[in-house]
Amino acid sequence: MRELVLALAIALFLAVTAVAEPVPEPSAYRRENYRAEVPETLSGARVVDTPEVVKLWKEHGAVFVDVLPHTPKPPELPAGTVWKEKIREDIPGSVWLANVGYGVLNEEMEAFFRTNLEKLTGGSNEKALLFYCQEKCWMSWNAAKRAVEWGYQQVLWYPHGTDGWIAAGQPVEKAVPLQPEILRR
Repeated sequence: MRELVLALAIALFLAVTAVAEPVPEPSAYRRENYRAEVPETLSGARVVDTPEVVKLWKEHGAVFVDVLPHTPKPPELPAGTVWKEKIREDIPGSVWLANVGYGVLNEEMEAFFRTNLEKLTGGSNEKALLFYCQEKCWMSWNAAKRAVEWGYQQVLWYPHGTDGWIAAGQPVEKAVPLQPEILRR
């Protein structure tokens, strides 16, 4: 019996010590290792959980912005080369602004992001914008941080992304990314 109690105590100790420390919120954008633990906060934004996101979706309470990266078919592929497009299923009604969550955006990508946020909000910095990607994805954190810095007042960040949405049994739909002209050449 003592051995069983000792084994349970050791297992409990290991489980408690294995819990990861919370990730501190950085002051700058994440520039590498985008698929990693994310912080629990984002200054200037409101972090939302799955039940709140479901409610917002049902009530049309925010513009949903998916920022998962996307690699378009390279235009210079030799004829006959097979290209398998990755299928993205996201929250229905979302706008997929691919590649806007990187830590550094070139001039064209930043203009693409700003222009589309302005279109999506009708030019109002008070319209709620909900940013997401996948679970443990810094892309949505970076994109939401930019929106805050650009003066948007109701920035929502959903750190669980489509993984949390799907786990809650919510519907998804096949998505097609909007892409800046520079990527379509």
